[in-house]
Amino acid sequence: MTNASKPGYLSLHEQGLLEERARALRALCSPCRLCPRCCGVDRTRGERGFCRAGSRVQAAKALPHTGEEPAISGTCGSGTVFFTHCNLRCLFCQNYQISREHLGREVSAEELAHMMLGLQDRGCRNISLVSAAHFLPGILEALILAAAGGLRVPLVYNSNGYENPEVLRLLDGIIDIYLPDAKYCSDAIAMHFSEAPDYHRINMAALREMARQAGHLEVDEHGSALRGLIIRHLVLPDGLTDTYRVLRAIKKNLGPFVTISLMGQFTPCFKAAGHPVLGRPLSPEEYEQACAMLYELGFENGWVQECGQDDRAFVPDFSRPDGWN
Repeated sequence: MTNASKPGYLSLHEQGLLEERARALRALCSPCRLCPRCCGVDRTRGERGFCRAGSRVQAAKALPHTGEEPAISGTCGSGTVFFTHCNLRCLFCQNYQISREHLGREVSAEELAHMMLGLQDRGCRNISLVSAAHFLPGILEALILAAAGGLRVPLVYNSNGYENPEVLRLLDGIIDIYLPDAKYCSDAIAMHFSEAPDYHRINMAALREMARQAGHLEVDEHGSALRGLIIRHLVLPDGLTDTYRVLRAIKKNLGPFVTISLMGQFTPCFKAAGHPVLGRPLSPEEYEQACAMLYELGFENGWVQECGQDDRAFVPDFSRPDGWN
């Protein structure tokens, strides 16, 4: 393995610095300020704030995920670990079983490390941590064990984009690939649909920090991501996400060469079902208009989707033992 392709966390592990980062993150649990809400609860004593997470890591599923962006999934799937709970309350969440219904179980650091190594053994080219912010201290403790046990693939931080930059700075050199959302430009819409105060400002600050750390997307000879930033934007019906303004803000903050994944997979889930606006899938015409905005603004890197209306292939069922649809 060359230095160019060596995941950053391995260097920190060899220097004994992962333990320091884990301790620093653990200190942010009491009072809790692991996310921008800064609830102030004492997670070390079992108190639960907005996200409802306790002191121990809870995971809902670990599996090779073949439905991500090509550079993330590759040919064998992304080694994806879905964590329970979330610091947003999106009415339309496709992962509502784990984010809002709290499906999942407590796992030890040893068990989580075993999950990571098992996914690597199955041929996954990365380990993707989905909705991990509220469990970062425990995840780093598991990463220390996994690195000592032979973990060698890049780490992906799959995030809703509502992140505390102070926490992200503690991940510098640990996370190889950032995969955040940029959901909204309107704070009023963000509050109404996700209960996320000041989402746009917080989101843009987080994206800038992620870009500073990871830079532009780099891939290996197989097209699999080695490091970099990929920003996701999910287009909602009736222009609710104000896609043009979101994309324009990304361009203003990060330039036209950042990698964008423009998603048209919206399907009414959870409380979106029966909603007067969100109760229908995105139309092909609406998604085509969003794609035209992407090209008009001059973005050069990333992906658009080919998906039909109400495509249930994108909606997981975490209650199934095989983990998906």
